[in-house]
Amino acid sequence: MGPTVWAKMGNVTHKKKYLDFMYIEYKATTDYLFDKEESLYFRDSNYFTRNEANGAKVFWGRGNGWVFAGLPVIIRELPAKYEHRDYFIKIYKDMAARLVSLQQPDGSWHASLLDPASYPNPEMSATAFFVFGFAWGIDNGYLDKEKYMPAVVNGWEAMVNAVWPDGKVGFIQPIGADPKAVTREMTEVYGVGGFLLAGTEICRMIDKGNIINK
Repeated sequence: MGPTVWAKMGNVTHKKKYLDFMYIEYKATTDYLFDKEESLYFRDSNYFTRNEANGAKVFWGRGNGWVFAGLPVIIRELPAKYEHRDYFIKIYKDMAARLVSLQQPDGSWHASLLDPASYPNPEMSATAFFVFGFAWGIDNGYLDKEKYMPAVVNGWEAMVNAVWPDGKVGFIQPIGADPKAVTREMTEVYGVGGFLLAGTEICRMIDKGNIINK
């Protein structure tokens, strides 16, 4: 979550040192926690040797959501000629390709990305962050519209279905560090924020003529 602030500081101050600091720290973290086989991030080193009930590695939905939603913010703040810009774009595209393959039939993602059956309910903070990331990528020419638009449409429908009649957004995992069971009654402000972030990006798509159709 922190690198977005450094990227914005670099943009506002026009001081490259902030961008370079961000890149060094981001790369160090990625070298340590990014699984190149899965194109996903471990939450921390405690999960290197842990497995889900189905034997899969433990990759937390919202943890990867924070990363995936943060990358568009970083990319849009970086100068076009910044020498490490492509580094962030590659991670973003690699994650997008993996995440779209993990979307569930109802349009959501679950608390555990590789073992959704063990956490059968949708998880809306991860879903919102992923929908935002895909929508931004389509709208800014980084992701193929034909491939990723269905993920945005179906993800948004899952998000809308999680809203209570009084406006509360349900199925949001409480504060934690790994996948946990979620219920429709659970809500948190960061999930609502993710919902608004995704909705705002979808509105931008519509305004630009990127009409959402199944």
